[in-house]
Amino acid sequence: MTRPDLTFKQRLSEDRVVLAPGVYDAFTASLAAAAGFEALYLSGAAIAYTRLGRPDIGLVSVSEVADTIALVRDRVPTPLVVDADTGYGNALNVQRTVRMFERAGASALQLEDQSFPKRCGHLTDKAVIPAGEMAGKIKAAVDARTSEGTLIIARTDAVAVEGVPAALDRARLYVEAGADVLFVEAPKSREQLSAIATDLGGIRPLLANMVEGGQTPISSASDLGDLGYRLVIFPGGIVRALARQAQDYYGSLAQHGTTQPFRDRMFDFNALNDLIGTPEMLALGETYKDFPPKNPGAAKREDAA
Repeated sequence: MTRPDLTFKQRLSEDRVVLAPGVYDAFTASLAAAAGFEALYLSGAAIAYTRLGRPDIGLVSVSEVADTIALVRDRVPTPLVVDADTGYGNALNVQRTVRMFERAGASALQLEDQSFPKRCGHLTDKAVIPAGEMAGKIKAAVDARTSEGTLIIARTDAVAVEGVPAALDRARLYVEAGADVLFVEAPKSREQLSAIATDLGGIRPLLANMVEGGQTPISSASDLGDLGYRLVIFPGGIVRALARQAQDYYGSLAQHGTTQPFRDRMFDFNALNDLIGTPEMLALGETYKDFPPKNPGAAKREDAA
């Protein structure tokens, strides 16, 4: 577990991996935090899936993500890594994105070098912008943040477009621009994962992205930590799990006309309220009733006596 006196930046400098599950709203963030994770990953893809009901192809807006960050941060204090896609434009747009997300409560912002409109890193037919342009966007992000504790994560999608050596060259250039963490997206084998870690692991902390059914073979956080990765994300897994459960639920309700056959796979009303802290919130509200005391003068006279 993370010591409370450690910043997220300091935690990533330690010689052990951080596992950050994907979340997409305050509810999933609260469940993940309660499970004991040291950091959370706010997935742009998961927001697209759940808020828009659409694929991850650049449809989510900067304001929708900023709103989601604020709602998550109001619910949990856990360090929050935020998928900022391409920064929603050029270097000046990136600076505005950094300011918005930092104010909303992001602990780290992930920026990628895809062209716009971007798409999920594990879809085919991606395109990347020139490396120098992306380096300028990283520098703009570093200049825009108000705290060095707000980390800038540089992601390159060049493996699928230009190959691993070019992706490594891009990553090193992004370090020169000020990136705090490196993320080489969608390596296709364990050998590529290992080669990336060997080449870049001593330069900056590395992030590995695990997508069920994606381009990269699924590995455990501890296994990736042994390779040299310091941050491992499972960004969309929660949506895939809930989608399967929801499909079964709606199918059962349509078939039976009641939720009764599904009850053993659900929380009931009281259990869900316990889960989200309803009794505690109602009790807290009671402590703020009738303030100040109706007759504060009498209380003072009693104290004096």
